[in-house]
Amino acid sequence: MEYYNYIKSLHLIFVVTWFAGLFYIPRLFIYHIEASEKPSPEKEILTKQLKLMTKRLWYIITWPSAMLCTLFAIWLLILMPGWLQQPWMHVKLAFVLLLFFYHGRNHLIFKQLQNDEVKYTSRYMRIWNEVATLVLFAVVFLVILKSAINWIFGVVGILVLGILLMLGIRLYKRIREKNPEA
Repeated sequence: MEYYNYIKSLHLIFVVTWFAGLFYIPRLFIYHIEASEKPSPEKEILTKQLKLMTKRLWYIITWPSAMLCTLFAIWLLILMPGWLQQPWMHVKLAFVLLLFFYHGRNHLIFKQLQNDEVKYTSRYMRIWNEVATLVLFAVVFLVILKSAINWIFGVVGILVLGILLMLGIRLYKRIREKNPEA
């Protein structure tokens, strides 16, 4: 138990870096999708650079952070097995599973774009980009409040946040239509 705070600190550091990667990778996907619509040679120059940037982000930051975050989380659960009896932890782990699904889907999108397969619109990616935000809010509130009962209020809050994010995306789209440089 004397190492508990070190393990917890490392877990939190890798949570932050994992989320940093998950927040930024869909943004790079958006740029990649928009670059694919540009004329030559701009399209090829941007696409080559964006492929390199996403590859580095994905394999040097995001994947290692996800693995190390998971390793330290398992270590914490071994040290504190009573947490697995707590209802809030069950809900948190459900959100973590959702985050792994999100990570996996991002990996598929990453591979498609690396192979020049553009299957999504930039608008879809802007919406997709907010999934990690919603999961982060849910997990942080669960960990801090440690209440599975109050998570219902949290879900309502997350839905409100989701609606606000969608409205923000629509507003940004209107601004971009009026000013393409925005």
